[in-house]
Amino acid sequence: MSQSDADAQKVLEAVRELVPTLRQNGAETERRRWLLDENIELLEKAGVFRIATPERFGGLDLPVDQQAEILAEISRGCGSTGWVSMVWVSTAWIASLYPDKAQEEVFANGSVRISGGFTPSGTMKPVEGGYILNGTWRFNTGVPGAQWNVHAAIAELPDGSHEELFALVPTDEITVADDWDVFGASGTGSATSTVKDVFVPSHRVVGVDVYDASTGNRWNAELKGRNYNLTSYILATCAPVYQGIAHAALELFLERVPGKPITYTNWTDQSQHPHTQVEVARAANKIAACDALSREWLRVLQDRTDQGEKLTVEEKAAIRGQVGYVVQATKEAVETLYNISSASTILRTNHFQRAYRDVAALSLHGLLTPVSSLEAHGRVLLGLEPGTDYI
Repeated sequence: MSQSDADAQKVLEAVRELVPTLRQNGAETERRRWLLDENIELLEKAGVFRIATPERFGGLDLPVDQQAEILAEISRGCGSTGWVSMVWVSTAWIASLYPDKAQEEVFANGSVRISGGFTPSGTMKPVEGGYILNGTWRFNTGVPGAQWNVHAAIAELPDGSHEELFALVPTDEITVADDWDVFGASGTGSATSTVKDVFVPSHRVVGVDVYDASTGNRWNAELKGRNYNLTSYILATCAPVYQGIAHAALELFLERVPGKPITYTNWTDQSQHPHTQVEVARAANKIAACDALSREWLRVLQDRTDQGEKLTVEEKAAIRGQVGYVVQATKEAVETLYNISSASTILRTNHFQRAYRDVAALSLHGLLTPVSSLEAHGRVLLGLEPGTDYI
């Protein structure tokens, strides 16, 4: 076993032991609309926030398939905690695309939590040595507990042209609103962040071209094979959250159903009913199919990166389409189990209802919504342009 594999296994085993605690903390996480400090501290101790940090800064720099496995396991315990962890981990990888000086600042402690507002709803004005940043970003997941945040903004350049740029800003220079109040993924703290007249030095600002790590600009791209296509990498780290939530729902359903009577019928054990058996198998197989699909796109993503090659348009479109299918199929699997559950499932003390609401809420994410993702994939299969830059 390589050192990387040993490190990944150690983190995974530590996270697996935390699943009952993360699940038990779910109700309070929802009430707070943000992760419990205990959740963050336990994941910190497990090494989760080092898994995408470059080795030279004391990080584990794990490959994407090992990152995905860890994120799925966190999500099996708590969907909100899994989603926030995904954002912090994937944005830490993004920070590894910035100039060395920025990386030295961001990764100074090895373990780091970085959130991001990637809709360009801010403006940047060039000044000597950097930019002045202003703007407001909605749905900024994880910003209440992050140390740094990426802000997408439009800069007006001296020649009058405009460019989309991405600024790394310490969160102590950001104002975070108390406006996250939703029915699902309630603990993600995806609040609105605002920046007013903040100076961002040039070394903490990059353009769209640098964000595609498949150009090989990442500091250790040749050595470690981490120069992933940006969108494909983000999609590959998002999907495990849906998979983890679906696995939790199946696990929770199976724990409760044996010996449970079907009210107002003569059935004294729901597990003996053929309809229950068929529907459980249907849900389990959808989840297993999602797991199989994810293993394939993770293999393709890593193989291309290891060989120093870019993904083809067909491969990128397939990853987007298949992730969209996973979002749809995991949601359907959880709904199938919900539809054969008893009325007590709606109690707040029942962890299943949280998984049901979390997967429903997260299925509406703009980049991950099944229709748009499947459309892009289908267009490419039909010999057309994908119709989106986000592949």
